[in-house]
Amino acid sequence: MPEEESIDIKFRLYDGSDIGPFRYSAASTVDFLKQRVVSDWPKGKTVVPKGINEVKLISSGKILENTKTVGQCKTPFGDIAGGVIVMHVVVQPSLAKSKTEKKVDKAPKTVICTCTIL
Repeated sequence: MPEEESIDIKFRLYDGSDIGPFRYSAASTVDFLKQRVVSDWPKGKTVVPKGINEVKLISSGKILENTKTVGQCKTPFGDIAGGVIVMHVVVQPSLAKSKTEKKVDKAPKTVICTCTIL
């Protein structure tokens, strides 16, 4: 029976620091990786994700979908024996927060326009 493939992955945060590397099976989902990133998020960072929906993982320039497995996301040229795959972590606050912030700025705007024909 063949042994299940395992992949070493580390996560690069916005400030250049890393979480990991950790070893995952090729059958692990991106959703599982996001849960690990949120649970292992370093203390004292200015940007902290509130949940996995605010976390985006990027590998080889592509945003990874939650339903994909690590094996499906791995690129052939990144397949170096003993190598570690680096995934970049982007934190995007939820859209609900952005919409409420926009509603606060409802000050009426006055437009002053004059035309002079000579």
